Amino acid sequence: MRRIVGISLVCASMLCAENSVDIGSLVVEDVTTQVVEDISSDEIKSADLAETLMKHIPSINIVRRSGIANDIILRGSKKDNINVLIDDSKIYGACPNRMDPPTSHVLSNNVESVEVVEGPYDVENFGTLSGLVKVNTKEISKDLSGEVDLNMGSFGYRKGSFSASGGNDNVKFLISASREFSNQYEDGDGKDFLEQQIAHSVPVANRYSTTGLEAYEKRTLLTKLIFNIDDSSDISLSYNANRSDNVLYPNTPMDADHDNSNIYTLSYSKRDLGQYSKELNINYYYSDVDHPMSTTLRNNAVGSNYMTNNMKSSIWGAKIKNSLDLAGGELEFGADTSTRNWSGHYSNILNPYIRASISSADTQNIALFGKYEKSFGKFDLEIGSRFDDTSIDVTDSTKRDRDFDSLNGYVFGTYNFNDTTKVFAGIGKSERVPDARELYFVNSGGAIVGNDDLDSVKNYELDLGFEKVFDSFSVKTKLFYSQLDDYIYNKAGTTFENVDAKIYGVEVSGYYLPFENFIVDYGVSYIRGKKDDALSGQSDTDLGEIPPLKANLSLTYDFGASQLITQVIASDRWDSYDVDNGEQELAGYVVVNTKYNQKINKNLDVTIGVDNIFDKTYATTNTYNDITYVATGGTPVLLNDPGRYVYVNFKFSF
Repeated sequence: MRRIVGISLVCASMLCAENSVDIGSLVVEDVTTQVVEDISSDEIKSADLAETLMKHIPSINIVRRSGIANDIILRGSKKDNINVLIDDSKIYGACPNRMDPPTSHVLSNNVESVEVVEGPYDVENFGTLSGLVKVNTKEISKDLSGEVDLNMGSFGYRKGSFSASGGNDNVKFLISASREFSNQYEDGDGKDFLEQQIAHSVPVANRYSTTGLEAYEKRTLLTKLIFNIDDSSDISLSYNANRSDNVLYPNTPMDADHDNSNIYTLSYSKRDLGQYSKELNINYYYSDVDHPMSTTLRNNAVGSNYMTNNMKSSIWGAKIKNSLDLAGGELEFGADTSTRNWSGHYSNILNPYIRASISSADTQNIALFGKYEKSFGKFDLEIGSRFDDTSIDVTDSTKRDRDFDSLNGYVFGTYNFNDTTKVFAGIGKSERVPDARELYFVNSGGAIVGNDDLDSVKNYELDLGFEKVFDSFSVKTKLFYSQLDDYIYNKAGTTFENVDAKIYGVEVSGYYLPFENFIVDYGVSYIRGKKDDALSGQSDTDLGEIPPLKANLSLTYDFGASQLITQVIASDRWDSYDVDNGEQELAGYVVVNTKYNQKINKNLDVTIGVDNIFDKTYATTNTYNDITYVATGGTPVLLNDPGRYVYVNFKFSF
């Protein structure tokens, strides 16, 4: 149901008027999906896609680990509990400590839009438990066009990027490349990474051995080709490369020596085959990640204590999907298969192989899926179902192979009272299998952390909501309740256990048009999560990584060739947390960002921006010990977010 309703007819007419309002990275919505548009054009501050999503969608929170390559939480779910696709392909980070989440393998300058599906309302893709994030990279244009961007910012940030696209009726191409680097950011107290370590009394052995280390360097390449075979069929190829070097993670024991990833895609599309095929799509992809992380830059990098965890991951997948008109609705059905490999081992200067951190494990899946949509007057109905057969095979004969079968599905309905008022409800079941880390991980000391007896996680979810659009104002309210059976939970960093739990919450969002050329976007998200019972030997029933109340407010004023955008992001105090598993109370915060864009002429525009205008010292990310953190006196060390950040971007388009 991709009926876009985020902007009313009144607002749409304003956007199309002669004196139109360009509201930048617009968030449009249907009942189950939010879409952030024009990311490559408007989100020019840095490459971090997680930061972009956090700024625009109230139900998304950032997991701050570094100056780059940060992770996201969607409605209280993260890691394998949400599914991330890049151009309909999958990539899994290799790091067991989540230094390289999927969103870090594509940079914002290469992203056209991101679609966010909240809940279990996706049957096309393996592993969608509580949400789906679909990243769509830059689109190819037939007319020759391109742009060059130069960006400078605080903390020694520098970035250069270019893209070009063009073609003819038979073939079209796109190429986009970038390079960026930065020193360590400083928090609101003016402390860089090492100074934060010292302020938190991090053990000397875990501190950086020198001052002034560069925080990261990134290089990217995106290429696309489309061959039009005829008016009804085409073949598409793409390649996405990411190269990251010396990425610092100050509140964990190791840093990333490098993080190299590749994504290859090949797709074929045929339209109007006949009565039984309106469109046929065949897709194949392959991705891989090489991620060694080590203590090279720390004080404990002496002799044989120089420890490296050499991690690798890869996945290939294929899908065939057909759509046709049936009984006044549209039916989509197909088959999906993939094989994911994950492996790693520890080494040091004296010993190139100490032990496996994850013995090579293959997660093989094959599935059948179907989805049907139909409107009955004012009532829109969507139903979907998927059957999965999954096996997990590990090379270590002392560990247990696993097999899982599951049948999942959903029903979602929308009643449209008129063009401006609707109510909606959905109910669904989804499931995801444990990954190789949760099953088989061994820490650097040789202790077995993985649990090869884990069951798959089952999500039984109910969503309700309504939307009303007035002449100059809109409001959309969504409520959800998710019962999670056999939820996989990290117990004090020592092992993984299944526990029954629940996550529930409410989100309110919309816009207000107070006068011509001015738009106010707002959103509020409130989430709570509880275990049904505490883990064995523990007493706290709070779920980890359940962020507090968060509010987003954006004010956009467009005046001819200029535009001013001011954002306010606010969070309540984090006072519901899992103390048994490393979390701690965090103060609330209010952060104000602003940017001004001036179009000099048809080819050149300049953007000047300031994030965290008031230089607030704050932390967005708690310390649930599913991540291995450096600890002081048994308490995991927090990492503060960046202080005031000033930047300027020059864009030349042709």
